[in-house]
Amino acid sequence: MNRRDFLFASALAAGTSFAPLVGSSGARAEDRPNRLRIGYQKTSALLLVKARREIEKRLEPQGIAVEWVEFPFGPPLLEALQAGAVDYGYTGDAPPIFAQAARADLYYVAAIPARGDGQAILVAPDSPAKTIADLKGKKIAVAKGSSAHNLLVAATEAAGLKWTDFEVAYLAPADAAAAFAKGAVDAWSIWDPYFALAELSPRGARALPVEQAASRQNSFFLANRLFADKYPALVAAVNEEIGRTTAWAAANRGEVAALYAQASGVPLEAQKRAVGRAEFTFGPLSDKVIAEQQAVADRFQRLGLIPKPIVVRDIVWKAKSA
Repeated sequence: MNRRDFLFASALAAGTSFAPLVGSSGARAEDRPNRLRIGYQKTSALLLVKARREIEKRLEPQGIAVEWVEFPFGPPLLEALQAGAVDYGYTGDAPPIFAQAARADLYYVAAIPARGDGQAILVAPDSPAKTIADLKGKKIAVAKGSSAHNLLVAATEAAGLKWTDFEVAYLAPADAAAAFAKGAVDAWSIWDPYFALAELSPRGARALPVEQAASRQNSFFLANRLFADKYPALVAAVNEEIGRTTAWAAANRGEVAALYAQASGVPLEAQKRAVGRAEFTFGPLSDKVIAEQQAVADRFQRLGLIPKPIVVRDIVWKAKSA
């Protein structure tokens, strides 16, 4: 299913199932939730959706309050999704792998296929490291279970390094930023806008070249399984609004950067740099995207980062279930 067909299916599901479900005075209370809780990060397309209030405009007139819950990065967001503390959320590629390995009840409900230009492995401008292979014996900061974790795994493997050839410092983005700024780590695997902020900081940062196949990083929208099974048309409606917003964003990057800066507090100059290399695509999990995500899972299992093999396709939601 391509993007156009996926959005059409979502619109059809939302229009034929969702509207009578929550829009008629005779609908039963148990047929709809009183609220939709969405987990987001300051680095995601959902921040833009939140700022534009498109989901609120669609749902609140029908009695569904929309609550936004901010997370610093993907793993804690997926923990909340599994626990039922949020219903829908967005992360990079690695967090769902760890979640599925831990038997989390989640669905992949949509994807942003991407080249991965918004992530990098950074070193100081005066670092002697010129290639990923030069990081042998060095200390590298990364958020455990994040998409940057997968970038580090893939890039070092492609460069011929073993996972034991360097020291990994598992740090949340804010802590890693501080460690990198004071030189406590030799390199940092990170995503935008932290990537852009590091480049523009007084100390500066330089991105090491990474093989294209290793840098490709898809992102995903996920839903709590029980919630999606009970309210498939609501999930379809949310997907439809995100699809509309990302299509708008691709053609209005200047406005996107301004909205991101206002909503996140990240300086406009950094957001302009981040948005300039961002990809505002949206669609279903195609066979290609599923295969790429399966390769991530297989790589993590091979290195012992997850305890056993998983099958990504097992938790891919089908829009037609609406």
